[in-house]
This record gives sequence, structure tokens and C-alpha cells, in this order.
Amino acid sequence: MNRKTPWLIGAVIAVALTLTGCGSGSGPESGAQGAPAGTAASGSHDPEATIEIGSLYEPQNLDNTAGGGQGVTEAFNGNVYEGLFRLTDEGKVENLLAESQEVSPDGLTYTFKLRQGVTFHSGAPLTSADVKYSIEKVTADDSQSARKSSFDVIKSIETPDDATVVVKLSDKSISFVYNLSYVWIINHAAKDLATSEDGTGPYKLGAWKRGSTLSLDRFDGYWGTKPANKGVVFHYFTEATALNNALLTNAVDIVTSEQSPDALAQFQGNDDYKITNGKSTTKLLLAFNDRVKPFNDRLVRKAVSSAIDDKKLLDSIWAGYGTLIGSMVPPSDPWYEDLTSVNPYDVNLAKQQLAQAGYPDGFSFTLDTPSYDPHPTAATFIKSELAKVGINVTINVITADEWYTKVYKNRDFTATLQEHVNDRDVVWYGNPDFYWGYDNPDVAKWVKDAERSDTVEQQTELLKKVNRQIADDAASDWLYLYPQIVVAASNLSGYPVNGLNSQFYAYGIKKS
Repeated sequence: MNRKTPWLIGAVIAVALTLTGCGSGSGPESGAQGAPAGTAASGSHDPEATIEIGSLYEPQNLDNTAGGGQGVTEAFNGNVYEGLFRLTDEGKVENLLAESQEVSPDGLTYTFKLRQGVTFHSGAPLTSADVKYSIEKVTADDSQSARKSSFDVIKSIETPDDATVVVKLSDKSISFVYNLSYVWIINHAAKDLATSEDGTGPYKLGAWKRGSTLSLDRFDGYWGTKPANKGVVFHYFTEATALNNALLTNAVDIVTSEQSPDALAQFQGNDDYKITNGKSTTKLLLAFNDRVKPFNDRLVRKAVSSAIDDKKLLDSIWAGYGTLIGSMVPPSDPWYEDLTSVNPYDVNLAKQQLAQAGYPDGFSFTLDTPSYDPHPTAATFIKSELAKVGINVTINVITADEWYTKVYKNRDFTATLQEHVNDRDVVWYGNPDFYWGYDNPDVAKWVKDAERSDTVEQQTELLKKVNRQIADDAASDWLYLYPQIVVAASNLSGYPVNGLNSQFYAYGIKKS
């Protein structure tokens, strides 16, 4: 499966976001970003080893503000580019390029002191001008970053000296530092970022052979702890069987996210491999266009949600892995509640709601479906389920690029399937301009008030209200939460297992 959505940027998307689990890698100061995943055989590792990584998520391009997709986040976030702050594999926010920060009493002015001695891969020193440029790159009119709206509160960015950045906000933002962990700091003089890079991370770009591999080489001028390996090579596959065969034949050492649960049997009970079931923030959505008929009717949305057996769908695709959540909020978010009972699977209830909404004989609609797994399979299942209540579904299979233009950009759709990888992305339901067009003034106010909160407790309670309301309105149908299955050779350790917002920190991976 290839999740090439516009927010899978380090993610749109992020996004989304918190997870709990084993971390990876060597941090810049302490030498540890978290507990390493996996347990390699005892003995020393080979610091000159190259780690071969198998993935289904090739970048669209190398710019996460220009539709680079999930693949560029996976390969580049934390590896090639770094932020002022880092989101660990456990979902914690840590200082990275920001050595310190101060917040004014009114919460409207943030002053950041930059870490000294940091250089870009080109050799240029990190300065406040680079930070200003990088934030403004995310907020630019042509930016495709899903985190763009999170920075609407920025009033000004000042650079009083090379080591200081002062950001003034128009309103309080309790998530501001957290949101900054999604901003890659890029050399302001860098060019051609769709095909090249100039970051501060522990790796620099080696070669990108489109349709095949992307290699990252250890950056000897890195300011922090050097990677535990010489470099990594991402090998890209278009389907899961080929990816698994590459692991079985030692062509790759690790698979970042297993997408074929039926294939796990060939690794289970085999001492040469280790399977880790981490925690995911990726939700598969049947997203309605809430602006247009018939999905501008709350009862219709609820009826469709209750007509689909989510558990049967999850079991058929993931064979016992994954989670039903009934909402946009994964269990790792602070404001999670199990809302699977709000729109339960109940065919009779669905028929009653359709009749009450004026569609006793059902209706017809087109479901725009990305061409990569599991969307076509899920679409076929949904078509079969909805036929039981008189709803006729025409499946329109489109590419990832077509999806971005048709659905995300032009809003030219009735309903669509899509996955959202980020944590804490429930706040998008407070934005009526987002692609699905959900517009509830109460929700918009609660989202805004939550961001203005003085405490995490206040924020949590307000976002719980948001989550309950969007579930009650069936703003979308949240089909299930993906599992995060990592399969690796048993001689590997130090790899991330949670796949938080698609990031995959590779610098801590050790091969013995």
C-alpha cells in the first residue's frame, strides 16, 4: 500500500500527535532518544553497516510543503531535516535545534535561543534567518502543508540576532511548541528542494533513483551524536508481496510498516526475524463531502456509518490487527474516548434513519477511491454493505495525484476513502474550509477555545467535547485505526516501532 496523501508530511499531517512505545536512536546530547526497539543478539554492532529499509511509500518529491507525501516524511523527518523541537516515537516533544525557549506571561510572545555550532549539509551555519524562512515556507500561500492552518496565529517573526528568534502571536496557542516540531529547518539559501535538500540532520541525501531507492549517507559534520550506522537505503516496492520477499531474501533488513498481515506467518516462529506490533495514529476514513447532498444531512451520514460493519472490514483486511475507535481520535491522544457505540453497526437502524431523512429507497453516489491498497478492497466492501440498505455506490478509482487535485484541492467529490496519519488531527473538524466541509459553529468554537487553554486539562476537556460532537454528527465514518507492524531481521535493534505520523528515525538502528 502506498499512502501518498498531502498531509503525510511530517505529516499532516501530521499531525496528528502522540504515541507510546519503544523509541529509537541516538539523541544529540544524551545519546538516546528513547528505548531502542528490538533486541539484537548480544555483542557489538557494526558502525559501518548500511541499513537496507523496505518501504511502500516512495516520496512524490522531497519537499514536505509541496506535496512530497508520506514517503518524504518517512525518509527525511529527523534523518535529513530537523526542527526546533523533535516529536519522539513515544509522542513526547523535546528540544532539538532550539536550545531554550521563553514564553511571555500573556502567552503571545515566544523567544527561542538556537543551538550553537550547527551547520547545514552545505556547510552554512544555522541562523535565525533559516528558522524564519522555514516557518514562512510552511505558512506561504502555495504551501501544501497540512499544518499550515496551525500557524495562522503567527503575527510576526523577528530575528534580533543570529541566535535568537522571536515569534509574536495574535492569540494564545497551547500547541505552538508541539506544532513547531513539524517544521523542518531548511537553509534559507537552498534551491530545488523538490529534488535536493539542505538540512541539519545526521544524514545527507545520497542518491534518489525514482521508482527504486533513496539513499541517505552519514553526515560527518553533524552537530550531535553520530548515527549508529554508516547510512540507510530505502527500497521502494509497489505491493506487499514483493516487499516481504525482499525481507525473506535479505535484500532488506527491515520493513517500516507491514501491509500484508496474512504474510506474517512466514516470519512468526522464525528466529531470524522479529515482529513488533506498535501503536498507530493512522485512521482509515470514509470521508463525506458534508457540503453536498445527500451527505449534508446528518441522518444520512449516521445511516451510512451504521450500515457498514467496521469490524468485519478490519478483520478481512488486517486479520485481527488494528483497532476500532469510532472517531478521529486514536487512543494515544490525551482526549481519546471509545465512541464506537455512537454509530453502531445496525442495518435496521440505518434503514430507519434513511427513511427519516427522506431516502426510504436509498440513493446513489460515487465513491472516489485511491488506487493503492487497501482502498479498492475497502471500497468494494463498502459498496456491498450499503447495497443492503438500498444505497448504490459507483466506485471511481483515482491515483494519489488525482485525489489531491480532485478531492483535497477542488472539493469535487461526494464521498472518498482516505487515511489520515497524524495524531491530534481532530482539530481539523473545527475548520469548515477543510476538504470534507464539516461546519459546526460549536465545534469550531471549542477547537479555538481549546487552543487558547491555560492548561492541558482545559484543552483535553474541550477536545473531548469536539470528539463526541463529530461522532454524534457522523462528520465522517472512521472505519478503523491501522496497526503498526514492523518486521525486522533479528540482528537489528534501535529502530522505531510506532510510526508516529509516518516518521522513521533511522539514525539509531544498529546491525550486529
